[in-house]
Amino acid sequence: MNIVIEALKNSILITGLVMIMMLLIEYVNIHTHGSTFSKLRGSSVRQVLLAALLGLIPGCVGGFAVVSLYTHNIISFGALIAMMIASSGDEAFVLMAAVPKTAVILFIALLITGILTGLAVDRLFKQSKRPFTPEEYKIHDDCDSIASPSVFGASIRENLRHFSKERLIIIIGIAIFAIAVVMGILEHEHMEVGEAGHHGEEHLHGAINIFSERWINLLFAGISVLTLFLTLKAKEHFIKEHLWNHVILKHFKSIFLWTFGALLVIHFGMQYLHIENWVKDNVLLMILLAATIGLIPESGPHMVFITLFAGGLIPFSVLFVSSMVQDGHTALPLLAESKGSFFKAKAVNFVVGISLGILLHMFGI
Repeated sequence: MNIVIEALKNSILITGLVMIMMLLIEYVNIHTHGSTFSKLRGSSVRQVLLAALLGLIPGCVGGFAVVSLYTHNIISFGALIAMMIASSGDEAFVLMAAVPKTAVILFIALLITGILTGLAVDRLFKQSKRPFTPEEYKIHDDCDSIASPSVFGASIRENLRHFSKERLIIIIGIAIFAIAVVMGILEHEHMEVGEAGHHGEEHLHGAINIFSERWINLLFAGISVLTLFLTLKAKEHFIKEHLWNHVILKHFKSIFLWTFGALLVIHFGMQYLHIENWVKDNVLLMILLAATIGLIPESGPHMVFITLFAGGLIPFSVLFVSSMVQDGHTALPLLAESKGSFFKAKAVNFVVGISLGILLHMFGI
């Protein structure tokens, strides 16, 4: 029973942190509309750099923008590759919540790998014929469109007079989560995993640093209060169409269920099946498995590897391969527009990911 309670507490904490970051990013991204991309044409380097940076943005916004640019012949295939390598989809939020110090290192590594791979692809495989008919680029990103140029309208007092159930649920949820985090209700006991625990940065004992669980949680409690304030000020349209329909309804259940399921399997496996010993002796197989699962264009299955790493059960090389090959659901629009481009891009990421993963493993990383 303790295992179930511990897994539930961890799942609520991680899901709460992910939701807070998603809500905050939804506010921030609304101010990035209408950028001009005319200067990108004719410069592979600029295209790759921009695509990789957009891919680094947690969630779907950056990836969807790059796919839209590619399908409108604005950027190259190499730039598309750079985005898919740099992007971790919704798992980026989970990484920042579960292993923040490693997340920073991982994101930098993915950015550099994406840029170098994208430039190499453009140099080696110059496309004489693009898969799409040339047309003018138009903003039609379904991830951050809004009828009004601003997310804020009436005062907080005015908004409180006309409360929607969606705004009320979000505010209550954020408030309860922030209080629980500050009081330490959701903090968890560290898993005992023996030697394997050296890989899980949040599970090192005796070290006091700014990346400790307590400090990170208090930081997110402060971010939660900021998000709560923004939610009180936001327009009703933004609350319903973006925060509720796009973030809460679309992501909350899947993130919680996948996280809870992965934690349960790992907790039970560690206690009764000793999976840490099997994983430690089969790193190369785990690298292949991570790359294979990474081919799935959906968020969820990849969270297993984040959980394994946070518990100290897999090395950084496996986490890197998983994060590099997978890109959440950002490539789903590409699959709909050009199946050939989708499978070619995934094939490149798969081969490069496994190669780099084996190289990292050989160096003991």
